Amino acid sequence: MYHVVASDLDGTLLSPDHRLTPYTKETLKLLTARGVHFVFATGRHHIDVSQMRDNLEIDAFMITSNGARVHNTAGELVFSHNLAGDIANDLFAIKYHDQNILTNVYRDDEWFINRHRPEEKRFFRESIFNYNLFEPGMLDTDGVSKVFFTCDDADALLPLEQAILARWGDRVNVSFSFPTCLEVMAGGVSKGHALEAVAKTLGYSLKECVSFGDGLNDKEMLAMAGKGCIMSNAHQRLKDLLPELEVIGSNVDDAVPHYLRKLFLA
Repeated sequence: MYHVVASDLDGTLLSPDHRLTPYTKETLKLLTARGVHFVFATGRHHIDVSQMRDNLEIDAFMITSNGARVHNTAGELVFSHNLAGDIANDLFAIKYHDQNILTNVYRDDEWFINRHRPEEKRFFRESIFNYNLFEPGMLDTDGVSKVFFTCDDADALLPLEQAILARWGDRVNVSFSFPTCLEVMAGGVSKGHALEAVAKTLGYSLKECVSFGDGLNDKEMLAMAGKGCIMSNAHQRLKDLLPELEVIGSNVDDAVPHYLRKLFLA
């Protein structure tokens, strides 16, 4: 019935402390050994995700930067869609001096940030990935897969979301991966459209895909897959946008691997 599994990482497949539990690791190995195709579908950087995949020793496609990059099972880049240079340039500066909002840039193989924040490294329990500092006007605008803004106060990002949409409209895709993380990609970029390309490469349709997610950046993937499963810990806006989809357990309880075992390994 389903031949392709696509899962988000943070808030979905990863535990709350951003780790793959032993149960999850075992499940993914059993799943891929059965011939089911697994796809990492995340806002994370491909350098970061490739380390997770290599540590698991499984073959898996990687959809990263919310669909702006796709790498095949050999680690080769097969799809890339960057932000326009003029948009990237303006996004670098739009909140650069705001002491409450961090500006992050994924550009080619690197991660840039506007000021030191060592606690950001708490997200990297399964990999080693470090940032460099940048200044607007000093960072090249080519090869930018996404720019994202993080803030401890989620309400502070809502006006920024509206301002970016009002300014660039369809030239960007703006979504929240967490209430405290606003992500900006090129227009038309999404995990869903990337999954469609991956499924086609594997010889399947979206109807033969099952997907899992918890953030608004998962919306297209959950809606487009043959079956989309929303985490119980998901963003409420996501649940409201896709009320017809099944809500499963939480990442606290390894809900995704439990679901996959019932679906494929029972």
